[in-house]
Amino acid sequence: MPSDIQILGMSLSLFTRVHVAISVIGIASGLVVARGMLAARLLRAVTALFLITTLLTSLTGFLFPFHGVTPGIVIGIISVVLLLAAILALYTFHLAGAWRWIYVVCSIMALWFNVFIFIVQSFEKIPPLHALAPTQTEPPFKIAQLLALAIFIVLGIFAVKRFHPTPISAT
Repeated sequence: MPSDIQILGMSLSLFTRVHVAISVIGIASGLVVARGMLAARLLRAVTALFLITTLLTSLTGFLFPFHGVTPGIVIGIISVVLLLAAILALYTFHLAGAWRWIYVVCSIMALWFNVFIFIVQSFEKIPPLHALAPTQTEPPFKIAQLLALAIFIVLGIFAVKRFHPTPISAT
């Protein structure tokens, strides 16, 4: 890939670093939000940070030069839809009725997608991990992804059961 590619006025290298930083902030804030869900607490500021950075992760991911539809693009589209549902559930419908569990499920799934891609990228870019699974079909990669999926399924089940925050007023 040519090194003179510019995205949003940044070199591809700088844009990639910004994208990764946004992704890491999304994952870290998402984990804090998930912990809050388990404690039946709505952490408003961290939740806003999670939703914004996770949405930005997907949106900036679409700007990378690519040819055709990739698995990352498909995951990004699904993630955007999930995040829009979570945003509507929280800020428009104020977690009323079914919107509470819709918010939880969509948020946890969006977080898992972000972690899924983080694991993929880690196995591609970090030399010791790449050596363990150079084609990402090897057991270490599959185990990492399966373990992450299992953790997020359990987290999602417990979050749906426990997340009953104080009702949000519309004002």
